[in-house]
Amino acid sequence: MRVTVSWQGGMRLAGQGESGREVTMDAAPEHGGRNEGARPSEVFLMGMAGCTALDVLSILGKKRLKVESFAVDVEAERAAEHPRIFTAATLIYRFTGPDLPEEQVKHAIELSLGKYCGMVNTVKKAAPISYCYEINGRRSPVQPAP
Repeated sequence: MRVTVSWQGGMRLAGQGESGREVTMDAAPEHGGRNEGARPSEVFLMGMAGCTALDVLSILGKKRLKVESFAVDVEAERAAEHPRIFTAATLIYRFTGPDLPEEQVKHAIELSLGKYCGMVNTVKKAAPISYCYEINGRRSPVQPAP
């Protein structure tokens, strides 16, 4: 896999991968940017959430489960001092849909977190990852990722 990040002037960057799609990144005004794109750290977390989300959707689709809406939130903690690494993250999976069996949803999440999602499994080597899920407004307890 290969990506390129090109400077667009000021603190604005354009990232592009093999898909050909562009992602705009920028710094906050207090750091010399113009707030015209996501922060690189936000893109990092979005990538991690997107990786596991696609896994989970694929697994649930193979189980022929009907998902009406789905989102993954990431709540991450960072070190106070530079290099401000991520020190922990919790993934919150939110589903709505009829007849979503909790055990099958949990199994899909755990397959992604334990086996399929390369981004989560890379981050797990550096910081603890935990997760919980919400099905039609009912939330599970937070637990460590497998």
